[in-house]
Amino acid sequence: MKIEYNEHQIHSAAQQVIENVKSKTLCLYGEMGAGKTTLTKALVQQLGGSDQVSSPTFGIVNEYYFENGELLGYHFDFYRLNDESEALDLGLEDYLSQDVWIFMEWPEKIKSFLPVGASDIILEIVSPTLRQATF
Repeated sequence: MKIEYNEHQIHSAAQQVIENVKSKTLCLYGEMGAGKTTLTKALVQQLGGSDQVSSPTFGIVNEYYFENGELLGYHFDFYRLNDESEALDLGLEDYLSQDVWIFMEWPEKIKSFLPVGASDIILEIVSPTLRQATF
């Protein structure tokens, strides 16, 4: 499925993603500036998350919660990893074993450890104000 959206349509696009992916583990592919973090923010909001979403570039992983305090999921940014084995040092296997939403930016950096059945979302820049998501 392909959808194009601008910043005013991001929540509708996020809802379409939620309704159509086959897994709670989302691998977000796209060049720098393609909107991986922006889409994750909209996804967390559409799912009912109460947290402010930001890129976990320096901390590698962020946790998000529902308003009732229950864990919604984890947001990874693997951009700064030098070697995919560093993901194991973070406890990736423990994170992935939970039944929560997982949002992964730069998943190509850990391709040996990506779970079978994860949903790939490819983000592309169509224009300065328009993005395309293919999943």
